[in-house]
Parts: sequence; structure tokens; C-alpha cells
Amino acid sequence: MQNSPADRVPSHGTRLLATSYAIDFTPVDGNGRSAGITLASLFRPEPPEYFVGFGRAVTAPVSGLVRAAHGGETDHAAFRGFPSIGYAATQARRAREGWLGLAGNHVIIESGGLFIALCHLQFGSVSVHPGQLVQQGEVVGLCGNSGNSTEPHLHVQAMDAADPERASAVPIAFPGGLPRNGTVVTA
Repeated sequence: MQNSPADRVPSHGTRLLATSYAIDFTPVDGNGRSAGITLASLFRPEPPEYFVGFGRAVTAPVSGLVRAAHGGETDHAAFRGFPSIGYAATQARRAREGWLGLAGNHVIIESGGLFIALCHLQFGSVSVHPGQLVQQGEVVGLCGNSGNSTEPHLHVQAMDAADPERASAVPIAFPGGLPRNGTVVTA
């Protein structure tokens, strides 16, 4: 997986909804590509199924209690090239929809007083429910393209409260340090 934008704060250009230290993990193939690119990719949206990450299992990064689980948002087309410009123009609408408009299908796990959000999951794939205990490594859903997402990827953020509207962002730590933006991480 290629990570982005781990090495800047706020990582997504805003501090809203506790996203200051969020990281996006985009699954890539052996050539470091999330999907093949053609001339058509530059001019029209593409089905999310075209991307190597779509449908890949998403596992709990920590053991803990599921505090939120939502899986009813449809996956939308992926936007690269010129279509991404039009999609960017609709960003304000999604932001007005709040957390659900941005996160799409998601799971929030409480562990050790922190809350880890896993976002943009595939429609209908969330396999856990609020109140359920999960173990690190347990599948909680599949990588999708719901919410504010230009292509299938996993958005991960840590917070100090379960409600992103009221939470503050918490930096995410990795063994060996935070991977730099664009680094390919093998999981």
C-alpha cells in the first residue's frame, strides 16, 4: 500500500473532524499502481472495481470495542485526470454533509482510551457492529470507494473521542516511525 499524506499536518489540509494526522493507504500492485491508466482514465470516471484495492480485506489495527459501524453508503466511480477536477468542485457539498458525507462507510474502534476510524469501506461489507469486541487483525470490512474518496483506499485516523465532530486528532504511531508520504508499506 502506498501511504499519503503522512508527513504533513494537517494531513488532509484541514483540522476539521479530527483529521489532522489522518493517513490514506492506497493499495497498489507490484508496479506501484492502484490501477492501470489509459487515455480514457484521463477523461471519464472509472468503476471502483478497476482498482486493485477495491474489495481487499480491511483488518482492525488494534484490539478494542467497536463504537460505530456504518456500511450503507454506495461506492461511487473513481476520478482521475480531468474528472477529478469536477469531483473536487463537489467537496463543499460533502463537507456540509458532515462526518458521514466525508467518511462514507466506516468503523470506529475504541482501544486504550483512543478511537481509531477506518473509512471509505465498501458498501455492505462492514462485518462488525457497535458494542462488539474485535481483535487486532480481525476483518472489519472491505476497501471501498464511499464518502469523500477519489479512488478505493483506506482512510485511517486516531481521535480522543468517538464523535469526530467533537474529537481532537491524535498522531498515529508505527513501529519504526511514520512512513513518509508516497512510501510503499507492505502489510
